[in-house]
Amino acid sequence: MADCDLKGRGILITRAAHQAGGLSRLIHACHGTAVLFPTLEISACDSPEPACGLLRHSWDVMIFVSPNAVCYALRLLPAERLQTVLLGAVGQATAAALRESGYGIDLVPAERYDSEGLLMLAPLQRLDGQKVLIVRGEGGRPLLGDTLQARGAEVGYAEVYRRTRPQTDPAPLLSNWARRIDLVTVTSTEVLRNLIAMLGEQGWPLLRQTPLLVISERMRMEAERQGFESVLPATGADDKSVMTAIRDWVDESAETVQGR
Repeated sequence: MADCDLKGRGILITRAAHQAGGLSRLIHACHGTAVLFPTLEISACDSPEPACGLLRHSWDVMIFVSPNAVCYALRLLPAERLQTVLLGAVGQATAAALRESGYGIDLVPAERYDSEGLLMLAPLQRLDGQKVLIVRGEGGRPLLGDTLQARGAEVGYAEVYRRTRPQTDPAPLLSNWARRIDLVTVTSTEVLRNLIAMLGEQGWPLLRQTPLLVISERMRMEAERQGFESVLPATGADDKSVMTAIRDWVDESAETVQGR
């Protein structure tokens, strides 16, 4: 990113380790410090057969809820199957994962990058008799499927990966928090809740007082409900959107200091 200077600020990245590299490189390229503390571990489901069977059925619409859904589904799915179905993505990062795999996107929110944003799209307002497959991890929010079903769709769920909370000792991070961490980034409500749990009672005062960057209105409301003092919005979960929000925060912080 041109003219990007994070002035040495320390940015905590809480994504799963395999998804943190791109943002970490951008932060370092902009003279910041990326601190990795994964709060999710992603792995394939123990029993992929049910998802594999669903993915091979005939669907009118197939919606992917995350980049992980794309990654793990494509390991199970015949490539030609995606050529004859409308493809939807909950956010820009998920859409990018599909494009990078060679597929076009028919349905993606233009502004709000969550299930609520996807549900605003005109093609999803009336779905009488249409078959919709939601590709996701185990569990997840019921809003998308319930709403599409209420609009007339026959909805299936292909659960292609599982999420677990890492068992990580937070002591090394907490002992250097004041010196190393200026901003915390979280890209899902589950990541936020795992982070709070992993840092525990000892870490909560430090975490609560540190600016927190989130990627949706729903996450902002959850963070404020939890008691965070400063919650900053990004326009999406993709690296570019998160990086733009980090850069804007650094610039605004510098202007505040100069204005004192």
